[in-house]
Amino acid sequence: MTEERIESAAEKAFKRRFGGKDKGRTKREDYALDLFREAAAYLDDPDRVNAVLRELGKLYNPVTNTPIVDLETRQRIVTLLREAARESAAKMLDNQRRLYAPLERDDNAGLRSQEQWDTQ
Repeated sequence: MTEERIESAAEKAFKRRFGGKDKGRTKREDYALDLFREAAAYLDDPDRVNAVLRELGKLYNPVTNTPIVDLETRQRIVTLLREAARESAAKMLDNQRRLYAPLERDDNAGLRSQEQWDTQ
């Protein structure tokens, strides 16, 4: 049985920049969200998650005026993974992702991000 290989965030960023079969996609890609996906895919490997979270700590969130994942949060997530508390670590990781990129609401209470620019 072979495991399906998950493309790393760095590989995705390289392809976006230098081409390949995926070049020219119309949807906006975000390196930080690729890193969050990579961390979530490798929760069984605390060292890899630590490296991914370290990279997210180098990236800046202009809305909160902080790193996307701060050192304290990174340490808590990695500690939870090393203690085999995978569910709690996954929730913390998802909370950090939502702080960076909140999900759009299903109701029509407000304008979605693109709609605010498309109005006349």
